[in-house]
Amino acid sequence: MASEPVARAVAEELARWGGMRQTGVSLRYMTEFGARPTDRNLLLSAQFLHKELPIRIARRALDLESLPFGLSKKPAVLKVRDWYLDSFRDIRYFPEVRNREDELAFTQMIKMIRVRHANVVPTMALGVQQLKKDLGGTKAFPSGIEEIHQFLDRFYMSRIGIRMLIGQHVGLHDPDPEPGVIGLINTRLSPMQVARLASEDARAICMREYGSAPDVNIYGDPDFTFPYVITHLHLMMFELVKNSLRAVQERFMDSDKHAPPVRIIVADGAEDVTIKISDEGGGIPRSGLPRIFTYLYSTAEHPPDLDGHNEGVTMAGYGCGLPISRLYARYFGGDLQIISMEGYGTDAYLHLSRLGDSEEPLP
Repeated sequence: MASEPVARAVAEELARWGGMRQTGVSLRYMTEFGARPTDRNLLLSAQFLHKELPIRIARRALDLESLPFGLSKKPAVLKVRDWYLDSFRDIRYFPEVRNREDELAFTQMIKMIRVRHANVVPTMALGVQQLKKDLGGTKAFPSGIEEIHQFLDRFYMSRIGIRMLIGQHVGLHDPDPEPGVIGLINTRLSPMQVARLASEDARAICMREYGSAPDVNIYGDPDFTFPYVITHLHLMMFELVKNSLRAVQERFMDSDKHAPPVRIIVADGAEDVTIKISDEGGGIPRSGLPRIFTYLYSTAEHPPDLDGHNEGVTMAGYGCGLPISRLYARYFGGDLQIISMEGYGTDAYLHLSRLGDSEEPLP
């Protein structure tokens, strides 16, 4: 354990950096800046991150210490807070980045930070699960629980930003990038191709869980491309298709009727690329719609735990797939909407901004 004066010094430093102003960047800026990954640009990028990352990390570490209903004291949340404190210290104690050697060492260090934070989402979800158990389940939520939802929205949005900045900087060091790829950004991303890959992944999980899976039909221009982050789009598409497959599979499992396919339509507008995922899985009751974007409800009977018994992805989980997917869409100026017909099915509309010039939302 750190001695008291050291702990106090870190707390003071945390408060000081947490009070500084964050600087947002746009997809377009990242693309234009990264198009020329010269030593000078990589040095400028590292110097920017050396100052920016501790501000963003400090804000989240401070947030984690003051959560309502005792969430801050849950073991899983304390573990996440320790990761943030360790990362804050690592960056703050790293000397000024002055030359290529410093820049390469700094890049290795932030790579390690990204690995350290890989399990933040399931670990936070476990903390929320522990809290739900203490509160007696979703039926007994006290008033003010909304504050936890708002915190998690801020926390996860900030995490997306931190991981994007680190991933983009690390990606610019790839000596042999694929054509059109700049860091994490694919300037010629085919949404049809991502839809196909995400659907195949989701169907494989559905097959593993249920023994069969509905078909997925995809419509759109196979030659259309636009600049976007492939990992973000895959994550959102996978989540939405997985939800649709599960709804259709469960509705038609014991039926004589053939399960209808999930339909994906990719539309290329002047302002947005919109992807619609439609299913005939029975829909969501209107009273349940406001809940689908909160972190405190899960449709899973037994949400996974973190003791290593549920390593693989499952069809239903922590109750954070949809709200986090919406944050990914909003991160670059898009959005996610769900429209449902109870007794028939659900349409998800994923809007992705084509323009790429909206700044990151900075919680």
